[in-house]
Amino acid sequence: MLDPIYIALIVFGVLLLLFLIFIPIGTWFTALISGAHVRMGRLVGMKMRRIRYKMLVDAYIRAKKAGLNIDISELESHIMAGGNVSNVVNALISAHSANIELTLQSAKAIDLAGRDVLNAVKVSVNPKVIETPIISAIAKNGIELRVKARVTVRANISRLIGGAGEETIIARVGEGIVTTVGSSETHKEVLENPDLISKTVLRKGLDAGTAFEILSIDIADVDVGRNIGAQLQMDQAEADKRIAQANAEERRAMAIATEQEMKHSDRGGHQGPGGEVHQPDRCQR
Repeated sequence: MLDPIYIALIVFGVLLLLFLIFIPIGTWFTALISGAHVRMGRLVGMKMRRIRYKMLVDAYIRAKKAGLNIDISELESHIMAGGNVSNVVNALISAHSANIELTLQSAKAIDLAGRDVLNAVKVSVNPKVIETPIISAIAKNGIELRVKARVTVRANISRLIGGAGEETIIARVGEGIVTTVGSSETHKEVLENPDLISKTVLRKGLDAGTAFEILSIDIADVDVGRNIGAQLQMDQAEADKRIAQANAEERRAMAIATEQEMKHSDRGGHQGPGGEVHQPDRCQR
């Protein structure tokens, strides 16, 4: 039989192994020495609920080191809702460093809405340049201009939830360019004063209802395209020509039909009062 001491050692070893498996002692100790104490019971509960507790505790430690007053239960509820805790905490740290007002609740709501809250904070600190595609517009004299613009925007944190994105900014700027060029008497006015487009577009308040604030609109390139007015005149002339040809052909066909009918009448003679047919007189040989 085994010595009771050996049995006790085996039982102790098994219990120690189970303790190390189920109790995240390493994570608990890391949080403790980092000044972000987390109760052991909470860590065990996270592990039992299959929450990525190591990543959550790491984010909590970063928040505490940055001087943020965050309750770990808030982060736990966010990760259970499917949010990106690491992104939220990094956004809060960046906002705190840049003196941008951003609360934990707002950051969580923005993240759960599908927005990249960290990138939004970065764009709020460092404005972003959005480049539009080539936009075709036609002046009143019928000359086409192809315009390309660069829009400098800054993220508006307060309008991230429910605010329109970059696609709306590009569409509105394109609409403003088309309107400005279309209201110009000649294309030369736009070529001589390209900033006319920027000033007109900026006055329209295109960033209303979007998640951005437009800082500037710069015209990157303006190229002269086709003479749309002349092309339309040529197309109209060609259409008029075809209509005239069709009318002439119709008149010719009617004239031929009338001529054939007259010839047929001359060959057939005419009918008398009694129904007899009188043939035209023919010369006797």
